[in-house]
Amino acid sequence: MGNVYASTHPLVNHKLTRLRDQNTDPKKFRELIREMGALLAYEATRDLAVTSRQVLTPLEETEGVELADRIGLVPILRAGLGMVEGVWGLMPNAEVWHIGLYRDERTLKPVEYYNKLPIEPRVSVCLILDPMLATGGSAVATADILKRWGVKRIKFVGILGAPEGVSQMQKHHPDVDIHLAAIDRQLNEHGYILPGLGDAGDRQFGTG
Repeated sequence: MGNVYASTHPLVNHKLTRLRDQNTDPKKFRELIREMGALLAYEATRDLAVTSRQVLTPLEETEGVELADRIGLVPILRAGLGMVEGVWGLMPNAEVWHIGLYRDERTLKPVEYYNKLPIEPRVSVCLILDPMLATGGSAVATADILKRWGVKRIKFVGILGAPEGVSQMQKHHPDVDIHLAAIDRQLNEHGYILPGLGDAGDRQFGTG
């Protein structure tokens, strides 16, 4: 599917099965979301730019590398919050900027309610974090915001996608790579992914 990458890693598939299970309690669900965030971000960041650096081992000097790209993490509130800690563990110097969007239950369209981005970006790559790419409305709106902000390279990192959401992202932002654990069958009439894992926000925060 071009710029869409669904993971085939056994650990990702194992943890996804645990996330789908309706008997997984909120504490374990949060742990799994955090771990999945790290695993998927690892795959999404294979092409980050690096620069060479000399380092002294206990035995001799050798050449290594360090990240050249400055990374921004943009979790879509509230469900995306659970993915931040896992990704931050890999990239502790990443900046985190929050964008708040909720889905109007009648129109299924995203409504922006929070945005505290600074005037100009200080990062070269942004990872949009959201467990679910359902209708695609929130992801498209977030990418719109980031591009207006001036970010040139954007990636979407999520756990589950629906064909409808993937199609919307590809239509509106064909330059944004999409990294997911899996692409499920379809959306239901309420805009939830099937077979899915339920409402990722409610299941994380125990509000379902």
